[in-house]
Amino acid sequence: MSPLLNTAIGAARAAGDFIMRHYQQADQLKVTTKQANDYVSEVDRSAEAIIIDRIRKAYPRHAILAEESGDHDGRTNTEIQWIIDPLDGTTNFLHRNPQFAVSIAARDRSELEIGVIYAPFSQELFTAMRGSGAQLDGRRIRVSNTSKLADSLIGTGFPYRRDQDLDAYLPLLKAVMQNTSGVRRPGAAALDLAYVAAGRLDGFWEQGLQPWDIAAGALLIREAGGKITDLTDARSDVVESGNVLAGNQKIHAELGELLNPLLK
Repeated sequence: MSPLLNTAIGAARAAGDFIMRHYQQADQLKVTTKQANDYVSEVDRSAEAIIIDRIRKAYPRHAILAEESGDHDGRTNTEIQWIIDPLDGTTNFLHRNPQFAVSIAARDRSELEIGVIYAPFSQELFTAMRGSGAQLDGRRIRVSNTSKLADSLIGTGFPYRRDQDLDAYLPLLKAVMQNTSGVRRPGAAALDLAYVAAGRLDGFWEQGLQPWDIAAGALLIREAGGKITDLTDARSDVVESGNVLAGNQKIHAELGELLNPLLK
């Protein structure tokens, strides 16, 4: 196991332990509204600080991109960048809904090297290292072998911010509902991507995500034999664009064929 991956696992578990110590009292936490329907709690910030402290101790010169505190440039080496979401699914956490996760990735320039997604409630640990496959709790995982969109279970994320176009999204949702065996919206994109990698979802799409929502899950999916691209342009960097189309090879293709004519 690489030192980068070891550091990410230790940081994710430490942050997850902290998050769970506050789980039962989540409704009593101090919460700030970043924008309509987009929240950050004192637990988000403290969990992020735990992760950054772990990374800084191991790699003081690496750059960091974190959801709550933004960019932290390395002192002399910015080729390695850590991408952190300390608590993906904050709204779920605040309602004591157990669908939330810690997401940590590291990339060398534009190449994702390691990814970790840790679900504190279930204590499931999803890990990936470039060229070495993806694992769940130390066991190799693969994307599903579902070959027909009609038989697939697809994940998504609803537009929830005021700057997102709900009217443009609804035709996509309708089309997927009518052409698959079901659609799920659990509310934590990083965990949704981990579920694609583990074969629990056959595919996933969402627009308007951030790098910290995508990075670790993107590597998990690729290392599990799946495909993740920009929703409209396969040549774009999906981590930067935020518009995700993911699945096993066949479902990715069929879902893209279904959605692309409906995109505005």
